[in-house]
Amino acid sequence: MLGEALSDATVDGRGVAGDRRLAVLDHDTGRVGSAKRPRRWAALLGVRATGDAPDRVRLALPDGTVLDHPDAGLDAALSRLLGRDVTLTDAVPADALLDRADPDAVLAEGADADVPVTGNPLGGVAPPGSLVDFAPLHLLTTASLDALDLPRDAVPRYRPNLVVATDARGFVENDWVGRELRIGAEVVLRVLAPTPRCAVPTLAHGPLPRAPQALRRPAERNRVVPLPGLGPQPCVGAYAVVVRGGRVAVGDRVEPA
Repeated sequence: MLGEALSDATVDGRGVAGDRRLAVLDHDTGRVGSAKRPRRWAALLGVRATGDAPDRVRLALPDGTVLDHPDAGLDAALSRLLGRDVTLTDAVPADALLDRADPDAVLAEGADADVPVTGNPLGGVAPPGSLVDFAPLHLLTTASLDALDLPRDAVPRYRPNLVVATDARGFVENDWVGRELRIGAEVVLRVLAPTPRCAVPTLAHGPLPRAPQALRRPAERNRVVPLPGLGPQPCVGAYAVVVRGGRVAVGDRVEPA
């Protein structure tokens, strides 16, 4: 779903507090709903999720309906929106998969096309029980947006946890792999890999319209091998794990640890 911009946050081994702690579970397939399969799940990107209280998430649906989790009517409202029988839960089965449509096929045929899909496990390098796609944190630099000739309001398309402002040029996150970064006075991250992009950046995100260039340009300008065993992928940003947790805030300095 759509997230929120925060001025400060707590980071621990699972990532940013409150981030991706719930998931939509499809009753028919047992799979986790993700707009990585846009033909089925793109409507999720019309829902905004905000942390309304420590143990409560508030969802604003496209029709103006606002519901909290937990709320007795929430699953029914989401099921109507998505056209599928779903539950919003923090108790996703350990073997649950999410579907990822082939990004090149989506570029060629469109987000509404029936394209090849693979089932991916959740939280490849995250602590057990995590609902992140792969790693606890995702970083994006302003340099990468500039290299893609995209404006700052394109940031939500790539769904980063932290945006790093820099005067560097090019896809600098590629060079951070294997390094540790200190964020402010407390947090230390280890960068694992460039982030392979799926179809999600091309989709409408709330008021942001569809934008095929958000995937087409990385495919043309930064197609690299993110992890051993994978072929070249269009990449933007970088995945990271948390070496030391703590507080982060807008304006914190980012430097090698």
